[in-house]
Amino acid sequence: MIYRAPFFLPWLYPNLTWHIPTTEKQLYLTFDDGPIPGPTDFVLETLKKHAIKATFFCIGDNVRKHPDVFRKVMDQGHAIGNHTFNHLKGWKTSLEEYLDNTAQCDAVFKSLNVKPESPKLFRPPYGRITRAQINALNDYKIIMWDVLTHDYDRAKSPEACLGNSIRATRPGSIVVFHDSLKAERNMTYALPRYIDHFLNKGYTFNVLS
Repeated sequence: MIYRAPFFLPWLYPNLTWHIPTTEKQLYLTFDDGPIPGPTDFVLETLKKHAIKATFFCIGDNVRKHPDVFRKVMDQGHAIGNHTFNHLKGWKTSLEEYLDNTAQCDAVFKSLNVKPESPKLFRPPYGRITRAQINALNDYKIIMWDVLTHDYDRAKSPEACLGNSIRATRPGSIVVFHDSLKAERNMTYALPRYIDHFLNKGYTFNVLS
């Protein structure tokens, strides 16, 4: 199973952000699909314990349903990004519907008096987005990933999730965990151990901007 993004994808889609070029020991933790009571709270407690900031790609409908959890993310100084309102798969969604759904997510942010990052950050659910959608979202910085932890894969053990993610990581990696119920078992095991591993090796963790 591939934990690092295939080398040819950044070449095919050079306008998307896959990795932060650096020789420094810097990593970028990102979290998809929240906010959800429980998993997101665990992530926030873990990050706070280690004095780390991260970037959360939020589903608009989850923000609508759990505004208090979302405010915790903001109050603790983390960055946020748009992950559409309904977690749409771009390859199976018309351009008009995809843009409307993305705008709905931004509208929820605005209703809570949250100003998005500048430039606005966007991550396509499942990493699946068409060239037309990419071109239309030209006022967003589209963030993909260098390391996908597969924490959502219940067939994978927590130990495999951790070990494979560590081996795939390199300086400048954008790393995806999920603050979701589906990923909770693997994420709650792997995340704190992943952070400890790289802090002990002298790495820092930064937000995307």
